Amino acid sequence: MSKTTNLKRRRFVLQSLTGPLLLPSLASLASAEVKTQRDHGPATSQPRRFVAVGNLLGFQQNHFFPETTGKGYEQTTLLKPLHEHRKKLTVYRGLDHGIRGGHFAVHTFLSGVLHHESKNRNDGNVTLDQFLADSLGGETRFPSLTVGSEGGIHGGCQLSWTRSGVRVPPITGPAELFDKLFVTETESERKRKVRETELQASILDSVLEEAGDLARRINTEDREKLDEYFSSIRDVEKKITKRKQWTDQPKPDAPFKRPANTNTVDDLPMLYELIALALQTDSTRVATLEIGGSFLPQNLGIDRSYHSMSHHGNDEEVVANLLKLETYQLDQFSKFLKRLSDLETEAGSILDSTAVLFGSGMGNASSHTNTDLPIVLAGGGYDSGEYRQVASRGIQKVPLCNLFVDIAQRSGVETESFGTSTGAFS
Repeated sequence: MSKTTNLKRRRFVLQSLTGPLLLPSLASLASAEVKTQRDHGPATSQPRRFVAVGNLLGFQQNHFFPETTGKGYEQTTLLKPLHEHRKKLTVYRGLDHGIRGGHFAVHTFLSGVLHHESKNRNDGNVTLDQFLADSLGGETRFPSLTVGSEGGIHGGCQLSWTRSGVRVPPITGPAELFDKLFVTETESERKRKVRETELQASILDSVLEEAGDLARRINTEDREKLDEYFSSIRDVEKKITKRKQWTDQPKPDAPFKRPANTNTVDDLPMLYELIALALQTDSTRVATLEIGGSFLPQNLGIDRSYHSMSHHGNDEEVVANLLKLETYQLDQFSKFLKRLSDLETEAGSILDSTAVLFGSGMGNASSHTNTDLPIVLAGGGYDSGEYRQVASRGIQKVPLCNLFVDIAQRSGVETESFGTSTGAFS
């Protein structure tokens, strides 16, 4: 067996345990694709956090966006639940990714990049949460938490994606999220994880040794590509080291008994509560929650499916039911902001250090548009108390990814670009 073939085989085993770790394309040897990961430097002294809440089917734009910009904007039907937090948030209109695709493009909400167009991009279609987790998540047990449903007409939660173009599978209910945060693994589970980590470290050592041998047999141009590959290997080394740190560390004490999974409507308050506790216990500093097509209107007294109602055709009765459903979602989001605001630390509330993004990758579900997205950004210094309408067309158009650059920079991540950005949001 050749050294190149042997390296590929070991890399495949490592990939199955840690995610994709691909040899770069080397003109002077065998070729394969590489996804380079960046080191954004040390975390800031005061923890910065990020939470994104994404709705799969959007909101009624006529009842969401105000008419008046600035601090004096009027209280719309869907923004009414957020009134008590008005000074702690900013509402945006005109931001989107300039993408078409209807339901099949909502997965771009946190990336700006369609999955099938991501292959040749350095960062693929990595989503903002995973991008930030590379920097903010290193000091916590869980670099990020992805919460959502695997049901619904358009499949499972697609809010979070890695640099390698892999969907991050969601934690699907409050019971599972509770277990992840507070239930300590059994001794056999712990030993299994230790063996798995040791195997990963052993395979990584072999990959490094054989990649080093390749480095002595390639030209200068390919050596630069291989250096990038070594950089990605070092990132995996850091993750393995971090994982070892938490193996014997006890989880926080549970504040209440394990909740039961009920349904997507009634579970929503508990999911928000558990995410708040995850931030409070510093179990994670990055979390996402997707409200998908499996959200059940029947639990709100509405005898229709969420997806069918989203294609309302301006039917007054259907729109009224949608507003009832969407208002419930905004009510629960408002309570989440209140919970974060009430969780005090020495440096202020959890909300003060957490950028909380709320919105959707769908602008108007009835007409299948992905433009003019509903965006609310609270906490984390985004307390302008304003409604901002930005250019959505022409050369003055502001991509939503520009706002993501700003979120990253305020979080202490040194970057000048993200996704399809053209600069930092001003």
